[in-house]
This record gives sequence, C-alpha cells and structure tokens, in this order.
Amino acid sequence: MVDHLANTEINSQRIAAVENCFGASGQPLALPGRVLLGEGILTKECRKKPKPRIFFLFNDILVYGSIVINKRKYNSQHIIPLEDVTLETLPDTLQMKNRWMIKTSKKSFVVSAASLTERKEWISHLEECIRHLLTKTGRQPCTEHAAPWIPDKATDICMRCTQTKFSTLTRRHHCRKCGFVVCADCSRQRFLMPRLSPKPLRVCNLCYRQLLAEKKKEAEADRRQTEPICSAIQGYEPSSGDDSDKSDDEKAEQWPADTEFYTSAVSWSSFHS
Repeated sequence: MVDHLANTEINSQRIAAVENCFGASGQPLALPGRVLLGEGILTKECRKKPKPRIFFLFNDILVYGSIVINKRKYNSQHIIPLEDVTLETLPDTLQMKNRWMIKTSKKSFVVSAASLTERKEWISHLEECIRHLLTKTGRQPCTEHAAPWIPDKATDICMRCTQTKFSTLTRRHHCRKCGFVVCADCSRQRFLMPRLSPKPLRVCNLCYRQLLAEKKKEAEADRRQTEPICSAIQGYEPSSGDDSDKSDDEKAEQWPADTEFYTSAVSWSSFHS
C-alpha cells in the first residue's frame, strides 16, 4: 500500500490537509516517499487525567496532537520517529480498557482504543511499519526507553518516602528516571541525562544515587582504558577526583528500583495495600 500511494496526488492532498489542521504551530510533514496510512482518536493517559488525542500514522513517523476542533484544528504537535518506537500491550484497568504503551528513548506513554479490534489494528499497522523501517535501515530495535510517568491520581502519598501526603499545598513531582510520583524532599536532585534533555532533570533520591554510581563506574572504566597509555608517558601522573558526598542520614527507600508499574504482575491498587 505504501508503494502504491507514494508520490500520488491523493497522498499529497491528505498530508497537506493534516498540515493545515495543525496550522502555523505544526511542522511540515510532506517529504518524498512519506505516506499517510491512517488516523484516529486515541485516549492518552496524561499526568492529570486521560485525554483524547488525534493520532496520524505515516510510514516513517507517528504524529499526535491535542484536539481543538475535531477534523478541523489541532495543536501541540508531537512527531515520533517509528524507528525509535517499541510497543507493549497492557491489561485493562477499571478506568481504561484496550490499553498499550508507546515506548521511545525520549518519552513513553500509555494510550487506549475504543475497542479491542481497534487496538489490534493500530498495533498491527505500527509493528509492520517499524519492521519495514528497521529492515530498510539495518538498525536494531531500540532497547533503552524513557520511563512512563505514573499518573498523579495513582497515589496520594510520595512513592519514595511513603510518608508525605499530597495536598493543595504539597505538590506532586515526577522523577524523570523512574517516573514515580514523589514529594519535593525526595526529588531535590537534578541529573544530566542527554538522551532525554540537554538540561539536568529532576530525579528522586534513589535514582540520583544509582545514576551517580553508574557515572562513577563509567569513569573508572575509562580510567582503566587510559592507564596503559598514560603509563607509557614518562612523568605522567593522573589526577584523582574526589568522591561524591553522600548523606548518611537519608531516609530508607521503600520502593524497589526495578518495580514495573505497567506490567500485569503489579497493579496500582496494590501499592498501598
């Protein structure tokens, strides 16, 4: 179907219509060989509550945005390269059915379809496009994905200290590494994760210590690799870096770092039971 529609007038008109719906706020979508394969409204699990979003599936990208006027105006355009996408089906919850997760290296989120058949069709078409792209480029499937954010309403207390209760005055925050809902005291640290952002991002205390440990291991591995070269240079003395200060009185963490919150084995309702 892609080969049949590529470079046809009807495909060009369809893509132009999508561009017009996003207006000046959207990026141009027309490229040689790009084909619009389908579109539809899916419910996206957002931080505050689930919201409808318009999705457009092309043969190389997935585009979605907020609905201002259905089939006439959209905004907040997001473009996801399909080569970076991994899909995972999820069990139903009381609030959402026919769910699956769209995982990428920069952002991962959960969507749901109106019916089981619609979910199967979306996943089937997405997986086919991804397979075709990976075969064409010779790339391997992406293995590192951003953690999806746990919705605010999933918990009333901090998921790290399990002591702080959220309220109008006590804000919820999200760790960019694990996606947990945490309080300010449990997420005062920032860490640079270039894969997600060029700026240091908020992380919880546990993830901060883990990231520091990983960084220290990488630095040690680099040092070991350069030692043979440095030892061959007469008079070279490598400088030693100070160890990072760590607080001895930090609260014990209550949540395992490897807990999977979107798998069928762990349900949200069991967190605080």
